[in-house]
Amino acid sequence: MAFEQLAARLAGGFAQPIDAETLRDAIQQVLPDIDLGELDAIKLLPGMVGAAADTLHKVWRTGIDLSARASDHPRLAAMATLEQAVLERLPSSMRRPVDLASQAMARLRHAPALFGEIEIIGISELSPCWRELLAGLAETLPVRWNAGPRSAPEWLESSSVDIIRSEPATPQIEAMSAASGYHEAIEALRWARELITSGTAKPSEIAIAAAAPAAYDDEFMALRADANIDLHFVHSIRVVTTRDGQAAAALADILVRGLSQTHLRRLATLLAGSGPFQTLPEGWQRVLPPDAPLSSPDAWQRLLSGLTADQWPDGVDHNSKLRAIIETLSRGASEADDIGRAFLSGGALRIWKKALLAGSPAAIDVTIDALRQEDACDACVSVAWMPASALAASPRKFVRLLGLTSTGWPRRISEDRLLSDHIVPVDELDPLPVTAADRRDFETILSTTTGQVVLSRARRDSEGRLLGKSPLLRGQPEARYVRRNRRPAHSMSESDRLVARPVDFASSDQARSAAECWSNWQLAAVTAHDGMIRPDHPAVLGALRRVQSASSLAKLLRNPLGFIWSYALGIRPLESADEALVLDARQSGILLHDTLDHAVRLLEEQGSLADARPDQVSAAIEQSAATISGKWEAEQAVPPLVVWRRTVDETKQVASNALTHPEAALPDQKCYTEVPFGGQEAKSNGALPWDATTPVEIADTGFKISGYIDRLDLSGDGSKARVLDYKGGKLPKESVVLQGGKELQRCLYAYAVKALMGDGIEIDAALLYPRDNEARHLDEPAAVLEDLASHLRAARASLLGGRAVIGPDNGGDYDDLSFALPANAGNGYCPRKLEPARQALGDAARVWEAI
Repeated sequence: MAFEQLAARLAGGFAQPIDAETLRDAIQQVLPDIDLGELDAIKLLPGMVGAAADTLHKVWRTGIDLSARASDHPRLAAMATLEQAVLERLPSSMRRPVDLASQAMARLRHAPALFGEIEIIGISELSPCWRELLAGLAETLPVRWNAGPRSAPEWLESSSVDIIRSEPATPQIEAMSAASGYHEAIEALRWARELITSGTAKPSEIAIAAAAPAAYDDEFMALRADANIDLHFVHSIRVVTTRDGQAAAALADILVRGLSQTHLRRLATLLAGSGPFQTLPEGWQRVLPPDAPLSSPDAWQRLLSGLTADQWPDGVDHNSKLRAIIETLSRGASEADDIGRAFLSGGALRIWKKALLAGSPAAIDVTIDALRQEDACDACVSVAWMPASALAASPRKFVRLLGLTSTGWPRRISEDRLLSDHIVPVDELDPLPVTAADRRDFETILSTTTGQVVLSRARRDSEGRLLGKSPLLRGQPEARYVRRNRRPAHSMSESDRLVARPVDFASSDQARSAAECWSNWQLAAVTAHDGMIRPDHPAVLGALRRVQSASSLAKLLRNPLGFIWSYALGIRPLESADEALVLDARQSGILLHDTLDHAVRLLEEQGSLADARPDQVSAAIEQSAATISGKWEAEQAVPPLVVWRRTVDETKQVASNALTHPEAALPDQKCYTEVPFGGQEAKSNGALPWDATTPVEIADTGFKISGYIDRLDLSGDGSKARVLDYKGGKLPKESVVLQGGKELQRCLYAYAVKALMGDGIEIDAALLYPRDNEARHLDEPAAVLEDLASHLRAARASLLGGRAVIGPDNGGDYDDLSFALPANAGNGYCPRKLEPARQALGDAARVWEAI
């Protein structure tokens, strides 16, 4: 038993020491209602419960009487007030160490009957509050202090305690210098596995230790899974490394930071159909729009009001259940206890309750991140990862000590967070300072380890700064310099083994394929690793049969490899729903198009855009901008407020340029915006000039197309049409037609209008650049379309022939799939392969030269 348990047993009357969790609970309960003087301003801040508990533990172990010294300093008076309130809140059976020692001293006559004799094993120091009791026990019954090879405290020499000493062990000592802390962890596991596989040691005989092991916990947590070694964390593990801890942390994120789609998806996935989510059907998350952050109650309400039964996976309306979940989670951290009970169960609920005891609900996310729990790995049959203090008390035969740097071991003395050195001297408040304890533990480990001790230090920290040697290394063997990229004699895992034995790795299918791929990438020729595939591949046929858009056809012409990645393999770049600092070019264009669409529809309802006065146009744009910006704020991520307002203002100015551009009005002109064709669904309930479900096929190419025309002006008799495609970017210096295959919308939209309204219609197609207030009209649309059709036929034939190679758009600034290319493709791979790709494509590459 621990010494405080011995004291409690001797004190009798069901007395027990104060445990840490009960103390934290008591502090949490009394803090809101007591006046702590100069500490009152910080009493409800995160971390106050832990700081107060640490300070009270130090005060009690040292035997300082706070009440007697309350007049010495306002801080001592505040701590005395807190101590009194906590003691009144604690169970009546719990006693401070000084009270336990006092009651035990009064019952020393019962010690022989209770204990017979006492032997103290595995410790090298005792808190001051217990020393008088130990001396009294030694006068009453035999007490042995089994120091072994450890040092015994000086104060013990004058007592009647029998000190048993033994000769120190003489282990084999080796020192090594690793590149970083992570490298230290890797080398430690290599060392442990070598001891085990060679038969030199059992796992239970191996220990890895550090003065402050928390600095290495993340590394060892990841490496033990890779190495497949049973590594027991003696000092416990962080709860957030477990699924239950992650579930509690996900709920805490929602209560502290607010409900969003990302947070809700994470919570629902971790709870895996338990709690309130078990009433929802499997796959219910598909009803959530993927690009909308849903970060406000209004956004969730708007979503729920629009959901219908046929949108749910099982065809049943579950809106009320999801609404109840949203409303519960929206109640915030003030009702954390009730919300935790509603959503969590088992281990996750225990973690939640413990976090509420340890800190304020307003900071429960921080509290959960700091919580730890016992490691489930069995210590008796495992390699131990532990603090040096634990190893000093429980020696093992083979030991590796990490972090022997000038700042890591021994650690530096720090002042108490509440009772600073000028209030209570550090030497008085903490008579067992951490620096002395670290030195004592180091000496104890060296003297109690019988097999081998490896002393390890890192040369640099995680940020690359040089680290000095620990003063404890003086007199130890010279450190062996170990490189991070060395080939170890014994590996810690399968991946480590393959790196250490290149011949073994080179013989694997994966390595041979990778080596051949890398070699082919270096050749100035098109190979099987550059997109050459078998002719008439089914995936290619499927990608070509789909209804195309202007953007997909542009990708086919200028980036055949990207076309296959996108439409045959379904590779998509990751799109984040997090708040962006500014809108990118694509999002800015969408915002402009949405604003123009809404404004034109408003003006058409009031009469027509062609006859609208400037003030009507301005009013329509203002109203549209307010509506569209409100919709964006509710349904998707937008930049910070100041940036967002400026973006909306710029969009209004550009929209005004677009609608006031001097284009000659058609007779009895009627305007349509975002006009769907080729099977696309209408974005609004307004009238359409044709049946949007009618397929549109480009003759003699095999391609069907669909899309939305930004703006279509029709004359009253339907004999004339003007197709306008808005361009949010800068005006090109020279007039363009196909622009090497980049500019297809104007031509394709003109073809769609002619296909849907008949050959007799006269069509004017133009690109409108509202930022520069200029339009570029297409001359001879029919001839341009025939030229484009020939390019599409060539591209189709080339792709069916198996030539899915790169094009001029690969590796550029706007290539959203550049992550799938070799590293630094824009400066190496693409320039090297582009000309061979041009030759392989033949006629399909002629479009790149089109003006």
